[in-house]
Amino acid sequence: MGFPGTWMTQSESMVYRVVPKCACSTIGQIMYYSDHGEFFDGDIHDATDGLHKWALEDSQPRIEANVAAHRSYAFTCVRNPYTRILSSFFDKICGIQRNGRRYRGNLVPLLIQRYGIEVEGDFDQIASFRRFLLFARDTIRWRRPMDPDIHWSAISGHVSTFIANGGTYDNIFFTEKFNEGMQSVLDATEQRCPVDLDKIPRFNESEGHGPKRAHPVEDYFDDLSMHLVYEMYKPDFQLFRYDFENPANKMPVGEIDLAEVHAKLSG
Repeated sequence: MGFPGTWMTQSESMVYRVVPKCACSTIGQIMYYSDHGEFFDGDIHDATDGLHKWALEDSQPRIEANVAAHRSYAFTCVRNPYTRILSSFFDKICGIQRNGRRYRGNLVPLLIQRYGIEVEGDFDQIASFRRFLLFARDTIRWRRPMDPDIHWSAISGHVSTFIANGGTYDNIFFTEKFNEGMQSVLDATEQRCPVDLDKIPRFNESEGHGPKRAHPVEDYFDDLSMHLVYEMYKPDFQLFRYDFENPANKMPVGEIDLAEVHAKLSG
């Protein structure tokens, strides 16, 4: 199994478990900059050198040896499940991807046909999003009509593979408190090239892919939608201290207990 979704600086100063839709583009670029003093020219997900990634065969032995021995500071970043699934909808379902096509080819036509979702023109965002939620729930609960996509599968599922295969996190911080969390990582590690977070741009690679959200977050979630979200993401709300009762509150309501996360996600 190894450590899928894991990135490591070439200097081995830090190890990061990527969680999609949780500031991963910005974090990857900061890691790249900390070694090279410049940002990767393009989407950091496309980089095949300058950063060790589990997806690159040559990087796997280095990452495995490092993580197994816990030689470097290891961290990840999490996000409110309500805003994350909403972001996934606007980016991956409504948006045109950077290759100029719809995400995953025939996925959107399938959703239009089977779930009655609309994505073109001045469509009803709330109605279409709630139908997308039914689809996301079907993929997560029954793996139908497809396996769940990494962009809406549970954060705890991404976080857990690192632990289950022998990794240990030193830090899990919140996307909603990004500067504070990322600074704590930088303070705990040594960088070849110092990083000033106040001067780092936000690399939101999905921005502009899809239509702008026309309503406040809470308007998209009625009682049934909240039930579906809780069914999919109950461990995310509990472990990472997000407020299930109030979709309008994107901020965490407590601190993450790393010991609890390791205990509950180790199996």
